[in-house]
Amino acid sequence: MHASDQNDPHALPSAGPPPAGPPPSAPPPEEERPSQFREEEEERPYGVEPEFVEEIAQQLRVGRTGAVRAELEDFHAADVADLIEQIDPDVRADLIEVLRPGFDAEVLSYLNADLREEVVDLFEPKELAAAVAELDTDDAVDVIEDLDEETRAEILANLPEEDRALVQENLAYEEYTAGRLMQRDLVAVPQFWTVGRTLDYLRAAGDDLPEDFYDLFVVDPMHRVVGAVRLSRVMRQKRSVRIADLVTDDLHTIPGTMDQEEVANLFRQYALVSAPVVDPAGRLIGVITVDDVVHVIDEEASDDILKLGGAGDTGVYSATLDIAKARVGWLVVNLVTAFIAAGVISLFEATIEQIVALAVLMPIVASMGGNAGTQTLTVAVRALATRELSAANAWRVVGKEVAVGLINGGVFAVLVGLIAWVWFGPMIGVVIASAMVINLFVAGLFGVLIPLGLDRLDIDPAVASSVFLTTVTDVVGFFAFLGLAAAILL
Repeated sequence: MHASDQNDPHALPSAGPPPAGPPPSAPPPEEERPSQFREEEEERPYGVEPEFVEEIAQQLRVGRTGAVRAELEDFHAADVADLIEQIDPDVRADLIEVLRPGFDAEVLSYLNADLREEVVDLFEPKELAAAVAELDTDDAVDVIEDLDEETRAEILANLPEEDRALVQENLAYEEYTAGRLMQRDLVAVPQFWTVGRTLDYLRAAGDDLPEDFYDLFVVDPMHRVVGAVRLSRVMRQKRSVRIADLVTDDLHTIPGTMDQEEVANLFRQYALVSAPVVDPAGRLIGVITVDDVVHVIDEEASDDILKLGGAGDTGVYSATLDIAKARVGWLVVNLVTAFIAAGVISLFEATIEQIVALAVLMPIVASMGGNAGTQTLTVAVRALATRELSAANAWRVVGKEVAVGLINGGVFAVLVGLIAWVWFGPMIGVVIASAMVINLFVAGLFGVLIPLGLDRLDIDPAVASSVFLTTVTDVVGFFAFLGLAAAILL
């Protein structure tokens, strides 16, 4: 973990401590490595295949830890995290023991958050802190922030003082903000420098520079950001050119308090590769790069789809009881809305008793409306999250979805109406066809209006939209179908 001096733009970044633990053992000769491993290495484009995971598990069960260690030595941290996630829990601790010498803490940043704490518990705090100290600040914060307070405190206490201070500064920002997302390792240069002096600085810094960087941030004597210059542009200039003359006009600074979803939208809108993070006074405090934003986009998309399904924030690696608790709340709400729909049906109890065919066909109307509404709802919620849907174009989108509902309603009205005509008679076919058009029209309308209304009330549309929409389509579907039946058939 490195950081450039926030108050001195001339200062070089400091180097982090050496990797924790002894170096990994040398790989055995090629002929001693299992043939399955050699074949898998040639065929595996990225990630890990199920057959490979099972082979590793079998090798661990028979104690061939040396072969496993040699095979995983050159694996990317993301692939190692995949392996830890997919391997049988009964050998997961054995796999961690194999990885322990010189453990790459970057594996933890790729690991599922629900599983991360289980893996962290297998390490001593000092051992883990030494590995975490090798990470960029943003990755270190990502690893530490989701741990319980006691484990987090133990790791922080064992970090080098400089690294601990940087991590704690990031943790002081609210969760899901730019301050949590930024890394502190960056390159800042004074505006009066020339290209030649800048290049000399970069060459002298050597390994003390960030591992990856794309922009040079230009600062004034108060360390306030006045511009940025792409590294590629600097490399093409003569040494005498002033850095201030190369500064880009479209600089996008990010306040440390900005929500990470807004950060992702900013990167998407302007196709950014990196952007400076500033404090309230405009002073440079960090940088966010596009690889961090990719994780945010993935996280926000996953969060939205889980909320739409009422699954909370749990995943496949969450404890069974935690999953049950996260889901039971919305199931209770759904139960209440189901009773509302049942109440509508009870109003037409006499009609259903006289025409039993209505009971057979009722679920079709409600189901089609619910599915059509969910399609519209999914598009609307995602469009709101990416700012493609706003007050400026809301009514145009509403009109389009209503038109789609009417078109699909007409198509399925003909199809279902003909089936019902053959099955139960012509009038039943007319009734269900009319109800189908009405319900799909309502599904398209409320599939947009509900998330728009919730968003206007500062309520996350992904959380509550599906429950309200299901209630609307069920109630309208049953009422339209049974009401038309009572009016036409009796």
